[in-house]
Amino acid sequence: MTAGLRQRLADNLAQALAASALLPADTPPPPIRLDRTRERSHGDYASNLALALAPLAQRKPREIAEALRAALPAEPLVERVEIAGPGFLNFFLSPAAYHAIVREAARPDSDFGRLALGGGERVLLEFVSANPTGPLHVGHGRGAAYGASLGNILEAAGFAVSREYYVNDAGRQMDILAASVYLRYLQACTQNVRFPDNGYRGAYVAEIADALKAQHGERFFRPVERLTAQLPPDAGEGGDKEAHIDALIARIREQLGTQDYALVFDAGLQAILADIREDLAAFGVTFDEWFPERRLHQDQAIEQVLAILRERDQLYTEAGATWFRASDWGDEKDRVVVRENGAYTYFAADIAYHLHKRRRGFDRLIDLWGADHHGYVPRVRAAMAALGEPVEALEVLLVQFAILYRGREKISMSTRAGQFVTLRELREEVGTDAARFFYVMRAHEQHLDFDLELAKSQSNENPVYYVQYAHARVCSVFAQLADKGFDHDAEAGAAQLAQLETPHEQALMVELARYPEVLELAATQRAPHHLAHYLRELAGAFHTYYNAHTFLVEDATLRDARLCLIGAVRRTIADGLGLLGVSAPEAM
Repeated sequence: MTAGLRQRLADNLAQALAASALLPADTPPPPIRLDRTRERSHGDYASNLALALAPLAQRKPREIAEALRAALPAEPLVERVEIAGPGFLNFFLSPAAYHAIVREAARPDSDFGRLALGGGERVLLEFVSANPTGPLHVGHGRGAAYGASLGNILEAAGFAVSREYYVNDAGRQMDILAASVYLRYLQACTQNVRFPDNGYRGAYVAEIADALKAQHGERFFRPVERLTAQLPPDAGEGGDKEAHIDALIARIREQLGTQDYALVFDAGLQAILADIREDLAAFGVTFDEWFPERRLHQDQAIEQVLAILRERDQLYTEAGATWFRASDWGDEKDRVVVRENGAYTYFAADIAYHLHKRRRGFDRLIDLWGADHHGYVPRVRAAMAALGEPVEALEVLLVQFAILYRGREKISMSTRAGQFVTLRELREEVGTDAARFFYVMRAHEQHLDFDLELAKSQSNENPVYYVQYAHARVCSVFAQLADKGFDHDAEAGAAQLAQLETPHEQALMVELARYPEVLELAATQRAPHHLAHYLRELAGAFHTYYNAHTFLVEDATLRDARLCLIGAVRRTIADGLGLLGVSAPEAM
């Protein structure tokens, strides 16, 4: 309703501009903006159109504002239009406009907050996509909460969203995991084998190795001497840890053979991937597609995309490697796509993956990456441009790190060393609701300090508790109806909203009316934190109203009207929390 009304007012301004002939016919008009005012005394919406037109029309802004106001078509839901300051047009909505919004929000079958902004545009939202080399940690949790909430908001705004997890199951890190699992397996076979400095050290690796031994016995046993003989020294031995782990992987592959190495490799991959799926599902995060990198290799998608680039003269050979001319398309330098040894780089697979997304028919690709991948964005954009794909179809949103605190103590993490707080541990300590809400309280490009103690507290200082408590309070009011011997006539309440004249009721209706606009803002800016902040403000307006007034009064007309209003608040809070993946309890 409000999003539609705001657009209608903007259309009315466009009609007034055309009718008043303020601009020459060949002069394009500036964009028409209507913004919520900060103070009700200035109306509900304000437009700076007259100020924007002044230099184009060569007239004073207030003169232009007068002409626009005079040319505005009649609008029954606008009480009056005032000119303020240097030439702002302030629109004051009629009480009937807010009553219509409350009725719409309170209706059980309402689509209040649903927008046509996206027009059905097909969006592929790829997020989390953590390497399946270990359990998800709290850093991954922020990307998961942000991505899931953004997907829900985009759907509410009219986009057709598909959610995808890209499984990096074919890279070097997976080989390091396989080597780590195999060495722990040998240790489970009572073999005294040195663990590499660059291996994965988490306890989960030993658990996978124990399961491997329980299933296959000593099938994969090989004498340690064959594995370690004449390997390059590790970092702890005065050598290079990267060269050591690469040589160790090659030796393990050689000793196990293709079939057995694949079994060890898949044991690690499948165990961790199953854990990730389970963990995310418990966090309320699901995907339409788990896309394996191996599919790109099996379908020869990488060869095909490199062939296209070669045909377009976008590849060249130097020092035995194949390079992509990324610098021709805005990147800082050219990038290797095939190494000297003939192996494809991660970047080559990423080019193929993004073209694969487009060829599946998606209009817009939204990638959520960790902030440490910021340097990767220009090269992917360059590849899209070189392939002839519209660069604007790709959006890369960088999610900053989440820093965990217990009280004033910062909790440090190291994934490779196995020293980190897992997402599962976080959920068990603070609950999914608090975790989901806290993760989206700040813009994704800002660092997030996650206060464990605050997230667990049951007080008004805890924002998720504060919002959920507002919902539960409304539920408690409706639960008391029978106890007090009252009935509730919803239809009568919707028809008697003119009874709601107190400042608290007026303020709550204004806050309620902002919901569709906030969703539009959250969708266009890819910013769920706007919704989280709005829910706190709506809850605050309700708590103030609750503390100042009695809802279950003897006057049935006033009682039904108030119940209609707080029923609308309840539905809106539940809907907003649902978009953020947070429950709306009926009692607390």
